[in-house]
Amino acid sequence: MARRHDLVGLTVLALLTVRAAHPYELHRFIVETHKDYITGLPRSLYHAVERLAKDELIVPAKTDREGRRPERTVYEITEEGRAELAARLKQLLERPDPDRCTFVAAVSLIGCLPLPDAQRALRGRAATIEGALAGMDAHRRAMADSGLPAVLMLEVEYEQALQQAELDWIKDLLGRLDKGELDWASR
Repeated sequence: MARRHDLVGLTVLALLTVRAAHPYELHRFIVETHKDYITGLPRSLYHAVERLAKDELIVPAKTDREGRRPERTVYEITEEGRAELAARLKQLLERPDPDRCTFVAAVSLIGCLPLPDAQRALRGRAATIEGALAGMDAHRRAMADSGLPAVLMLEVEYEQALQQAELDWIKDLLGRLDKGELDWASR
């Protein structure tokens, strides 16, 4: 999974931690659960399955045929696939990215991680965001002190508001996790 953000491949790995499945079942599940960060279905899904199988992160478990339908290969995740999933998911949770879609995908799949790993990644992200917010605040103050009109810094103000909202949400989520308010059954 050398691709920078192979969200389709990551999702396939995550879904296969639940149970072995063939690509059509995976496609249906992605659509039914509104994993809207995935685009280009079904082609992107079939390409991801091919890449994952080539990299031996998933392997064929069996091939079925029902009636006159074409054969369907059922895949399962390997131990290497589980390790790759955990590493990639922790990275996406921990490191803010300008493409907010990656965080949406990571949150969607967060239950695949053991709770302590998820909490650690979220705390790391919160710390990074707090640092970025402090930097933005200092930048805005310096620009204001230099006489730059506030109207020319609206994009920084907007980005600050987005980051603050994300930080508040993460802190709330961590509080709920710490209190055991969410069921957690990592696979």
